[in-house]
Amino acid sequence: MNVNNKIALITGGSRGLGRNTALALAKNGADLVLTYRQGKEDGEAVVSEVEKLGRKAALLQLDVADLGQFESFTAALGKTLEDHWQRKDFDFLINNAGINSPAPFAEMTEENFDRLFLVHFKGVYFLTQKLLPKIADGGGIVCISTGLARFAIPGYSAYASMKGATEVFVRYLAKELGSRGIRANAVAPGAIETDFTREALENHAGMREFIASQTALGRVGVPDDIGGVVAFLCSEEGRWVNAQRLEASGGMFL
Repeated sequence: MNVNNKIALITGGSRGLGRNTALALAKNGADLVLTYRQGKEDGEAVVSEVEKLGRKAALLQLDVADLGQFESFTAALGKTLEDHWQRKDFDFLINNAGINSPAPFAEMTEENFDRLFLVHFKGVYFLTQKLLPKIADGGGIVCISTGLARFAIPGYSAYASMKGATEVFVRYLAKELGSRGIRANAVAPGAIETDFTREALENHAGMREFIASQTALGRVGVPDDIGGVVAFLCSEEGRWVNAQRLEASGGMFL
C-alpha cells in the first residue's frame, strides 16, 4: 500500500487499535502524529516503535471530550508540523480515541451518556471541524465505528448510537469535502481483543467462546485485523473508496 511520506494524525494512538493503526501506516511509509489522554509512556513507546520502522512520529496530549482544549491543541499541532516536517498541514485524520462504558438501557445515567457522547460524537465532530483547515487537499478522514451499529448486544445502546451518528457524519463529510478531494470513511470493528474489551472477555465466562461461535471466521478479532484496513483507506490503492462503512468483524452475527 502506498502512503509514502504522508502524515497521519491518530487520536488515541498510544494503545490498542490506535497503536496498531500507527504501526500499519508506518510500515507502509507514513509518518505519524499521535495523541494520548493519560498514558504518555505508552504513547512514547509507540513513537519509538514508529521510529524503529524508519518513520517520523510526534506525540501530543489531547482529551477529545474536552472541547476547550481544541484551540490550544490545534496550535500545538501546527508547531509540531512545522518543527518536524516543515509543513502547515497533514494528510489523514484518524478519529480513533474512545472509551468503553456499557450499561443496560434501564440503568444508563445521564452522566455516563454525556461522557460517551462527548468522546464518540461531539468531540469527533468538532475536532474534525477545528482541524479541517490543516487537512491537505486530497487527504482523508477515517472514523472508527463499531459492528454494534449493525447488530445489537445488550448494554451498548448509548455507545452504539453515538457510533451510528458518526457513520452518518462520515457520509456528510464525504459530500461536503469532495470538492477538496478529501475522502471520508468509517471502519467498524467487531469484537477485538484490546484493553477496551479485556474486562468483558475475562470476567464473563464463555464470552470469548460465544463471540467465536457467532463469527464466521471462528475467533475473536485482534488489533492486527484492523490497522491494515485503516491503512488501506489512507493509501493510493484506496483512493476511490469514499463515504463507506467498512465492517471488519470476521463476519459477526451473519
